Amino acid sequence: MNILILGATGRVGSQIVTYALHDRHHVTVLVRTPEKIQIDNENLTIIQGNVLSKNDIVRAMHGIDVVISALNTDGTTTLSESMPLIFKAMEDEGIQRIITIGTAGILQSRTSPTVLRYQSSESKRKSTRAAEEHHKVYDILKQSTLDWTIVCPTYLPDGEREGHYRIERNFLPEGGMKISVPDTAEFTYRQIESKDYIQSRVGIAY
Repeated sequence: MNILILGATGRVGSQIVTYALHDRHHVTVLVRTPEKIQIDNENLTIIQGNVLSKNDIVRAMHGIDVVISALNTDGTTTLSESMPLIFKAMEDEGIQRIITIGTAGILQSRTSPTVLRYQSSESKRKSTRAAEEHHKVYDILKQSTLDWTIVCPTYLPDGEREGHYRIERNFLPEGGMKISVPDTAEFTYRQIESKDYIQSRVGIAY
């Protein structure tokens, strides 16, 4: 399978690259700083570019079967600004499947089911800026015809891969407090072969 991974130099993205190459998929990454990719593998194609450049996105999409976005918010609007470019390039290229990393803040609230967690008392975070960025992406995806899945981890320490965790469609598993980076990456990567959570958010936690 030909997989495009965005955000490949981040904590989760770099782990997804490792899992995909281990299974001998062909991996393309679009990165601003290629030197940050410390992997030498014949199945890895590194494209230098920016997710805010329409031309760079189009270049990276050629021949791709599935897109995984592990882009984070980084205190900017890059995430919500890049997604329309990504979705348009996918549609033009005939690519249906995208898996993105979101945040538990955009899952439904259990205490106030008509709103999202970050909009309710359920969220303990003082800043809602990151969740608002992810919410914009969720809204764009809902209006698209793509086969999307948003993986929504809660607190994300580096930690070890445990290989077992709880998942729940549209909600954070009850009492879920954290999920490690390797387990989040593994679950996200596994969605390339799964149709279980098409057009859904998925809460993930121990």
